[in-house]
Amino acid sequence: MKGDGSWTRLDGKARPEGTGKLSEQELAALRTALREADFARLPRIATGGPKIYDGFFYAFAHGGYEVASEQGSLPPALERVAQALPPFTAR
Repeated sequence: MKGDGSWTRLDGKARPEGTGKLSEQELAALRTALREADFARLPRIATGGPKIYDGFFYAFAHGGYEVASEQGSLPPALERVAQALPPFTAR
């Protein structure tokens, strides 16, 4: 994602399969979610939640920090970030 809200979704082979641009409101919501997530205080790898065998594995990089988690262990702050992002799959 770029600073202006434009994004490109890649397929399993890292080929572009969709593009778009967040509205100003959507971009503001994403920036708020990122700020409120407080990446510096999140565990590098979040664990402990239930195993979801067909779930996503998330990796986020923001403000010089990287955090990762399986879907079932995603901290609430990162759930809000994920919800503010464009869809991960084509509709």
